[in-house]
Parts: sequence; structure tokens; C-alpha cells
Amino acid sequence: MKKEYAFLCIAIAFIAGIVVGVIAAVYYEDKTAVMPPTVKQSTPSPAPAVSPADAQKQIDFLRSVLKGDPKNLKALIQLGDLYFDTDQFTPAIETYSQALEIDPKNADVRTDMGIMYRKKGDYDRAIAEFKKAAEIDPKHVNSRYNLGIVLLHDKGDIEGAIKAWEDYLRVEPTGPRAENIRKQMGKMEGMVK
Repeated sequence: MKKEYAFLCIAIAFIAGIVVGVIAAVYYEDKTAVMPPTVKQSTPSPAPAVSPADAQKQIDFLRSVLKGDPKNLKALIQLGDLYFDTDQFTPAIETYSQALEIDPKNADVRTDMGIMYRKKGDYDRAIAEFKKAAEIDPKHVNSRYNLGIVLLHDKGDIEGAIKAWEDYLRVEPTGPRAENIRKQMGKMEGMVK
């Protein structure tokens, strides 16, 4: 009987150890993992899928990660993306600026920062960021697309917008936005003549 009791205790302790190990692994993995990047679009998007409370929790988590590792590029970009998605223009710009200090050739981050400058009303700075992103990455279409948007809608520069979108079409002649851009350019060219 003592032998059976000993085997039973060992089996229970073994199972309990596995359960505790799994729980601990899941808990610590959640605390140390950096969240996957949010998907952004250059055009206006619906409200973020994350509630404001959840977004704030993610922001707080990323800030804590950055306190311990201020040069964590992935965390900086994700934090900037959360600010982007929650329309916090100034914190997004500041965070993207920090990311660009580490990786100045990141055309996606530079374009996202340009979008934030546009939303903030600083159209000239937005234009400068889009142009720099396009210069950094000659195949970067979102910077060219957004440049055309700001030139057309915010600066009233129809010719400049046409040039930006011609550049877009040289890079991506058959992309998802190409046909819409061609139609828009056709209307705009009639306005210029």
C-alpha cells in the first residue's frame, strides 16, 4: 500500500508540475512578447478594432518595454502605430521620430509619420516626409500615393498631385489603387488645361 501511495503522489506531483510550468510559461511569454504590428492603411480607415482601454493597456505595456530598452525598434514602431491608430498625432510623431533615429531608412515609418503630420495640419512637413520616404525607397508606393493626396486635397496643387501619381504609376502600374488613380488623374488633367 505504501508503494502504491508513493506512486500516486509522484504522479500527482508530476502532473501538477506540468500544469504550473505551462501556466508560468504562458504568463511570462505574454509579459515579454512584443505585440504584432497593427495593420494600417494610407487611406482613412474605420475605427481601430482595439477598444480605447485595450489600446491604452498596449501603450502602457510598450512604454514599460521601452523604459528597459529605449532602443527597441520594434517596440517603438508598434507604439507609434498604436498612437497612429488612436489618432494621437503628437505622440505618434515623437515615437516615429525616435524609431527613425535608429533606422532612418525606414520608408514605412517615415510615411506613417507624414500621415500624422497631415492629420495635425502640418502639410508642408507631411510632404517633406513623403518625398524623403520615396527617395529612400524608390519602389515605395504609399509615400507617392499620400504625397498626391496632400498636394491635391490640402495644398490645392493639382499639377503636383498629378506628378506624384504619375510617379506612383511608374512604380506600380497595376496595383490595387492604380485604376482609381488613373480615373482621378483624368478628371484632374481636365481642370489644369
